[in-house]
Amino acid sequence: MHALLIVNPNATSTTPAGRDLLAHALSSRVRLTVTHTTHRGHAAELAARARTDGVALIIVHGGDGTVNEVVNGLLGAPHPVSMRSVPAGPIPLVAVVPGGSANVFARSLGIAPDPVDATNQLIDLLAARRRRTIGLGHCDNRWFTFNAGMGLDAQVCEAVDHGRSAGQAVTPARYVRHAVRAFFRAKRAEPTLTVEVRGSRPEPFDGGEPEPFVADGVHYAFVSNSTPWTYLNKREVHTNPGTSFDGGLGLFAMRTTRVFASLRVVRQLLSTGLSPKSHSLIRFDDVSDIRIRASTPIGLQLDGDYIGLRSDVTFTAVPDALTVVAPDAS
Repeated sequence: MHALLIVNPNATSTTPAGRDLLAHALSSRVRLTVTHTTHRGHAAELAARARTDGVALIIVHGGDGTVNEVVNGLLGAPHPVSMRSVPAGPIPLVAVVPGGSANVFARSLGIAPDPVDATNQLIDLLAARRRRTIGLGHCDNRWFTFNAGMGLDAQVCEAVDHGRSAGQAVTPARYVRHAVRAFFRAKRAEPTLTVEVRGSRPEPFDGGEPEPFVADGVHYAFVSNSTPWTYLNKREVHTNPGTSFDGGLGLFAMRTTRVFASLRVVRQLLSTGLSPKSHSLIRFDDVSDIRIRASTPIGLQLDGDYIGLRSDVTFTAVPDALTVVAPDAS
């Protein structure tokens, strides 16, 4: 099997020693080519070229942003009606060895967070030919693997990106500090978002196409393709516990920025086994389409990367979009 190892040398926990260990271990199993990314978007270019060249497996050693680039490079722009991508030739398998700060996608797939442990796990998975096909999310002409959002979390991602450009280390504590600052900056602002949900089936369901759910007065909204939403070191943060790679998208939207109401929801997000509930919370799991409109342009993030200001975005669930080397779904 011909495999391409794409390494982001600037990722938070990627080291030359870890890269060399990974390459040496994999070389006994596959015919391996190693490449390093040198600029933003390079991983997408490498993945698209690998697909054209008939590479069977792409292994990503980097963070969630590098994984997102590889997926977008592999799948390209989808067909506007079916939402199926139409790349030339078969789509390579994708494997991930975590190298970033959060590594949400890999960990949500059951990949060990430590790069050395993940390398050994990958060797075993390849030997056992273990793989699974997962669904992805799509919006703004891009694919996302685990989450997206408009408003608060996009502001946090933008601030973290600016800090990374200035040489600041990306840590969970830095994310929390930026989240607190963004929350209090936006606390007195009027809500600007309207959410529309399609593909949900409220009970009782009597057949036919269900009417879309529409709600305005929303301050910020998160869209999930899996759970957890993210990790704070070892702690899982669940916005939509009923959302998975094998189903539709999840929506988590807040209609208040009151401190005590928000803190109650945050406590639920950080508590194992709790499903977030609040009179001010709009939450759906396993839906096909989510449209979010903003009365004034607001930030959009995909897989932790800040994309820019948007005023109307439709998020679509695309089943069976990507095959990955990973344990079976638990």
